[in-house]
Amino acid sequence: MIPEIVCIGDNVVDVYVDEGIMFPGGNAVNVAVNVTRIGGRATYIGALGTDHAGEVILNSLHEEGVDTTRTRILPGTNAYAIVRLVGGDRHFAPGSVGVSRFVPDAGDLALLASTPVTHTGECSMLEDHVPTLGRAATFLSYDFSERPWDYVEALAPHVDLAILSCPRSSSDEPADVASRVLALGPSQVIVSTGADGALWTDGSAKVHAAAPEREVVDTLGAGDALIGRILVGLSRRETPDVFMPAATAYATASCMERGAFGHATTVGSTTSSPKCSERQE
Repeated sequence: MIPEIVCIGDNVVDVYVDEGIMFPGGNAVNVAVNVTRIGGRATYIGALGTDHAGEVILNSLHEEGVDTTRTRILPGTNAYAIVRLVGGDRHFAPGSVGVSRFVPDAGDLALLASTPVTHTGECSMLEDHVPTLGRAATFLSYDFSERPWDYVEALAPHVDLAILSCPRSSSDEPADVASRVLALGPSQVIVSTGADGALWTDGSAKVHAAAPEREVVDTLGAGDALIGRILVGLSRRETPDVFMPAATAYATASCMERGAFGHATTVGSTTSSPKCSERQE
């Protein structure tokens, strides 16, 4: 069965060092899981390690109903990130990319061509392949997060939907950011402002959706939850006035769960697991 959405790129275990637990995650993985939780069909393309961390991610994908027929299992350690929570907000320390770098092959590109929506982003280490992905994909979504302008300028011409984050500390207006990015070539732009909601525009129309006010447990993965709901809406031809408020509400609700989508496990339960050493590869 052809998926509605293919998520290609990064995966990681988020290691909460102060508690000795880890959660599966990564932008591409998180978006795929959220798509299936909403009721969509998602495939994950990426590379997992043969250690316990890789098993944790693979098992969680299976439990969440994400298709993994094009997921690679490579000898070595899985990617991981060090996370600390301060006031419910996540703070990252250096981790390791493990075996997660890979080159999309002909089979991957064929799947992208037959799928309504493909998603990847700035953590996937696929920058050199974005032009190829853009040509192959029916519709390519890219999460730029808070990357600098030269990064956006280089890749935005190859994508259909550009997603950016504009923190409260920024002096840039979301509408101005969106206009600058639209001028680079994407047909649609979304600018997320976290707790303040998100803006969608295609240049001729704009929809801003506020985020509901709720106490949060963990903001990790909230942006990916937002993206997942937006992409399901796009694949099903919902209008922005429908999918944008649904997405901000869904993203806020995701903050009630620890980790990006749960599935906590103990760190270091095998000798090949991440050991909370704050090293960078």
